[in-house]
Amino acid sequence: MNRRTAGPPLLTLFLAIAVPAIAMAERPDPPIRDPHAPGYVDAVELPDGEVPPADVNGNFIIGPTHPPAVETSEHPDVPRGRVIELTMSSVDSKIYPGIARDPNTFGTVDPQDPAKLVITTSRSAPYVRRVAVYVPAQYVAGAIAPFIVGADGPDPLLFTTLDNLIAAGRVPPLVAISIGNGGGDAQGSQRGLEYDTMSGRYAEFVETEVLPLVEAKCKVTLTKDPNARATMGCSSGASCAMIMAWYRPDLYRRVLSYSGTFVNQQWPPSDETPHGAWEFHERLIPASPAKPLRIWMEVSDDDLYNPNVMRDGMHDWVLANENMARVLAEKGYAYQFVFARNAKHCDGAVKRQTLPEALEWLWKDDALPDAKR
Repeated sequence: MNRRTAGPPLLTLFLAIAVPAIAMAERPDPPIRDPHAPGYVDAVELPDGEVPPADVNGNFIIGPTHPPAVETSEHPDVPRGRVIELTMSSVDSKIYPGIARDPNTFGTVDPQDPAKLVITTSRSAPYVRRVAVYVPAQYVAGAIAPFIVGADGPDPLLFTTLDNLIAAGRVPPLVAISIGNGGGDAQGSQRGLEYDTMSGRYAEFVETEVLPLVEAKCKVTLTKDPNARATMGCSSGASCAMIMAWYRPDLYRRVLSYSGTFVNQQWPPSDETPHGAWEFHERLIPASPAKPLRIWMEVSDDDLYNPNVMRDGMHDWVLANENMARVLAEKGYAYQFVFARNAKHCDGAVKRQTLPEALEWLWKDDALPDAKR
């Protein structure tokens, strides 16, 4: 077992960084978190190498080792879906004409508001994005297909896993639409604009520009039923997945998140959500009636912690995901939360271990309750 010293308890850590650390110039070392420390959600510790059952909700701890699930490898007796590669250019987009931040620049903290980052080096710039579309071998021409939209594509691991799960009858014959981002990362970039903006804009981009292209080029018919549509991603791609479903539950109701960036990374700033995706657990979920969503989340014990110049107390990935689990439970959401020991941000071994169970859990039919609160 790989044993490491745990960092400070979560609530103590939050109080320590919330105000005084704003003025810190140096990037702090990320602590390794203990999921049983005060301030963490109560969670079931599973035997090493196991993952949660696909038919239960709640909080779970896995690791410290992460063996790959057999469903993430190709098997000769399993029918393989076809993958169609498409490209999209910014010159054809009415929603995202393209921006980029100058190389080797980032931004400075607003001296009037440490929760804001001032970016002066972002400007118009073209992009070309890749879109990989997985069509299962079991798809019948003309049939209406359920589907999952993934960020930061292409995602071959997802396609292979779906081959195996569909063949075993553990998920329906899903089309997977794996969309590349428009480039860069975080504030001032096209990727940041797409994934970190707290609005329905990216969901509408997918609906009006991506899905019609997929149907036309790949000869598939995609469902309009939000209960048969899912979103997924890692890091800001995971916050994007949650944002899509939160703002457009009429379009998406199933969310799969690895190392979700539920932190203050939105740019340009918004008066409606001044703390970006941190608002999910700070205000939006607690103060809103429960939405008919089903949410699977993972965070790693060595996940991101203040990775940029901002010291606003809202850039701790572990704290953000722990808070998400807490408020989802309080509001009665159908969710499963996995805390991974001995793992890092968007840890590939964790994804290979958990993706089959996560997808199977996500597609259970019992988990899209009517909004009641």
